[in-house]
Amino acid sequence: MTTQRTTGRRKQAVAAAGVVAALLATAACGGGNDDNGSDGGAAGFDAANNKVAQASEAKKGGELKFAGVQDADSWDTTRGYYGFAWNFMRYYSRTLVTGKTEPGAKGAEVTPDLATSTGKITNDGKTYTYTLRDGVTWEDGKPITSKDVKYGIERVWAQDVLSGGPVYLKDMLDPKGEYKGPYKDTSPDKLGLKAIETPDDKTIVFNLPAANSDFEDVLAMASAAPVRQDKDTKSKYGLKPFSSGPYKFQSYTPNKKLVLVRNENWKQASDPVRKAYPDKISLTLFTNANDMDQRLINGDYDLDINQTGMSPQGRTTALKEHKGNLDNPVSGYIRYAVFPQSVKPFDNIECRKAVIYGADHESLQTARGGPVAGGDIGTNMLPPSVPGAEGQKYDPYEMAGANKKGNVAKAKEALKACGKPNGFKTTIAVRNNKPVEVATAESLQASLKKIGIDVEIDQYDGAQSTGIIGSPSNVVKKGYGIIIMGWGPDFPTVQGYGLPLWSSKYILESGNNNFALIKDKAIDGLFADYVTELDDAKKEQIASEINHKVMEGGYYLPFVFEKFLNWRSNNLANVYTTDNYSGQYDFVNLGLKK
Repeated sequence: MTTQRTTGRRKQAVAAAGVVAALLATAACGGGNDDNGSDGGAAGFDAANNKVAQASEAKKGGELKFAGVQDADSWDTTRGYYGFAWNFMRYYSRTLVTGKTEPGAKGAEVTPDLATSTGKITNDGKTYTYTLRDGVTWEDGKPITSKDVKYGIERVWAQDVLSGGPVYLKDMLDPKGEYKGPYKDTSPDKLGLKAIETPDDKTIVFNLPAANSDFEDVLAMASAAPVRQDKDTKSKYGLKPFSSGPYKFQSYTPNKKLVLVRNENWKQASDPVRKAYPDKISLTLFTNANDMDQRLINGDYDLDINQTGMSPQGRTTALKEHKGNLDNPVSGYIRYAVFPQSVKPFDNIECRKAVIYGADHESLQTARGGPVAGGDIGTNMLPPSVPGAEGQKYDPYEMAGANKKGNVAKAKEALKACGKPNGFKTTIAVRNNKPVEVATAESLQASLKKIGIDVEIDQYDGAQSTGIIGSPSNVVKKGYGIIIMGWGPDFPTVQGYGLPLWSSKYILESGNNNFALIKDKAIDGLFADYVTELDDAKKEQIASEINHKVMEGGYYLPFVFEKFLNWRSNNLANVYTTDNYSGQYDFVNLGLKK
């Protein structure tokens, strides 16, 4: 998912960060001397990266204090599309199934939440049946029913009122768009979506027109949370959602402060997922990332809700003086350049390969922030968190190997093969509100000059991405031969990551993300095979094959498998990163030591 709306189960709000030479030197060598957590209770560097730090020290009570520089796009479970918001929503919303509360890849596995078990799958993978647990209630003590779950899901269809959130449920349950949503529903109970049946208050049945092996991953997203019809305030719901979880809204002032307090009607016996350690959870929003980072370092707050790494200034201080408070997870994002085939000469695969070979991959990594703050050199287009990913083992252009600094000879061979032996001119499109992307564009510009490709950089308004780079006709008009972007999975599968990027069905006139305009029957066929395949090992194999086809087409130049440096306070307990939210800390069971 793109980081312009910023991304998905994993959508994260990315704070703009400049590239600071002094920081890169510090980050590259690790910096600091606090490896072993000598800093008054810090767990140690990377102690919570894909493993649990200080699990036994979590106490009941206290106030868990989040800080952030970016509010949610919406706290409405239907409308939110930032990964940190989905992560946080588990405090006040439950779903039939959710991600496991375990570190790393285990966290992306589905486990029962409101339901007594994962789905009973019948009818060749097209029917999923769930039974609700006993004792699940709303914040006023009334039972949560199957109809509440159905109504919450139906709200996804009300895109004219509740725009912004993911629409996978709509696409999977009603691909022809026949249902008009609950607000236009003519049935008296407003529950007219035929694909979902509620034979009684405890049972809910989903009938998919076509099988989709990732359906439970989609049911684990916040957009499948129940909403009670009499509490639905439509477009205002995000200001005070009605809680089905252990916490409820006490107060919320957008862009300033959010406070959650205990929901006294939540019962631990009905909830196998949530431990609900703190008494209170607060979020304070800052306008300046440096101010926020300083307050984190001072111990005034426990962690950054946005989970996109500290600002350069904060990172430098933290690496030198408080390294034991930092984790360096892989984010789940890949940062890359993509070549629209509609802009000459990128309709020719050899011209695309000339750029891939001509790029200095080490310089691009440095521009992104170096190996610690930027990530490992990207060698292909499947993020490490997605099953089927091979990491740097799959490096068809030797970007992390022999061609790390670029291969002028191979680049010139490719130019000759594409009929441009003396090079050519093109334009790189880059968002003006992302200094790190501008730095990346400048790195690419410098290395391509060495092979005779003359690049102009066009900075556009990042808030207008949908109509600028998301419009294929505008891309042609502007002559954008190279677009710089990043993407992370909405849910950790090749479908949740790659479908909008690589499927011919997803080429749109506006809001397009298949920037390369890939229309490959082999890739489309592999996606069709994938969605009906129920065997996990075979799904992984198909995901790898899709990635190979994409790389063989030379549509992308990956920069990095992105990494972040995230802060955790000395007082934080039961901390771990999870693939469920692209390397973020799993918020749901964080506790305090005192």
